[in-house]
Amino acid sequence: MKRFRGVLALAAVAALMAAACGGSSKSSKTSAGGSTAGKEPAAVPGFDPVTKTIHLGVITPLTGSVAVIGVPLTAGTQVWFDHVNKDLGGIAGKYQVKLDIQDSQYVPATGVQNYQQLKGSVVMFAQILGTPVTKAILPQLKTDGMVAAPASLDADWVREPNLLPVGGPYQIQMINAADYLLNEGGMKGKTFCSEIQDDAYGQAGQQGIDFAATNMNFTVKATAKHQSGAADFTAQVQQLKSANCDVVFLVSTPSDTGKILGTAAQLQFAPQWVGQSPSYIGALSQSALKDYMAAHFLLVSEGTDWNDTSVPGQKELLDAIAKFKPDQQPDYYFGFGYYEAEGVTQVLNKAVALGDLSHAGIMKAMEQVGTLTFNGLSGDYKYGTAADRDPPKNSTIFKVDPTKPVGLTKVKYNFTSEVAKKFVFKATP
Repeated sequence: MKRFRGVLALAAVAALMAAACGGSSKSSKTSAGGSTAGKEPAAVPGFDPVTKTIHLGVITPLTGSVAVIGVPLTAGTQVWFDHVNKDLGGIAGKYQVKLDIQDSQYVPATGVQNYQQLKGSVVMFAQILGTPVTKAILPQLKTDGMVAAPASLDADWVREPNLLPVGGPYQIQMINAADYLLNEGGMKGKTFCSEIQDDAYGQAGQQGIDFAATNMNFTVKATAKHQSGAADFTAQVQQLKSANCDVVFLVSTPSDTGKILGTAAQLQFAPQWVGQSPSYIGALSQSALKDYMAAHFLLVSEGTDWNDTSVPGQKELLDAIAKFKPDQQPDYYFGFGYYEAEGVTQVLNKAVALGDLSHAGIMKAMEQVGTLTFNGLSGDYKYGTAADRDPPKNSTIFKVDPTKPVGLTKVKYNFTSEVAKKFVFKATP
């Protein structure tokens, strides 16, 4: 799903993933309004040179249990493009962006239907939220030669030439989280376990956990699995409690996180939980679980605190909200949508400079864009051919603080463990 900054503005996902912004005020103007040295792009599906409009697709859950991620994440995407359209004159300073949005409900089959509805009228997809939905759509992207930005942080995306991922992958998040717990969190010699969503998203997190265990000399004693949206988590929590887990890596989405932690509190099970970026939402910090989470929950994600204007990208984000969506409340996922859209903008800029907004032209632009930068909202992402891509390997650890915007405050900002540097990103079969 989607990172999850994602997996994030404040930590960004999210996150899940998350589920790419681009820079300070100065660098944003360069990347979003750069010169067009090449020829004027010709008309293609999704681009009209007469009206100077570029259409981008968005496939995201606007209803259902994962809408708590999809709605704010898409709002972040919209605010970024409002900034591009109104402050920077559009892509390359001349082409306005319009988002065409479809509701996937976080159902892979529905996401494929959404794709079929939009593919003939957009130049690319600026967002597809969720690992399961992205995997379902990916074969169609390959057939059509289309590019999409996945709003999730699975390492599988790194080597996919039709995908435009941003952010440190979920695997990296869990590796860095393990490093923090062992070296700074007082967890050496403790019993480690995991609780994961039983799908591709959960497998991505578990892959990072297992890699960390192998390279940091600890054992994962028990792994409990759950279906997304399950009503009851008693069996999973009892399994972890019976294994005497001191640490539980959590790969979930926010609605399930609330149920899992609520069940754990009722059963008087209080390990150190560490959630992958899309496991959290700010509302949890204002719920009946707030004290339990403040004492027992850490989040691994990206970025910084919501009001940390010392980070240039975060200051820009707050300025854009004040100008284009002043009613927007602090939201963990808003930021991932914002900086992911900035990464899309940098690639579209390059495509215009090359004089080609066709599917093939955008693929070529991805290979030639160089390094995507995000001014502290996420790590730099080196592009080239899919085989040569090098994603960021930095993460931020947050703890729950109900007095803070989004209910989080950073514990360790923007660090990379030595083991994370060893993780090899392989092409998917």
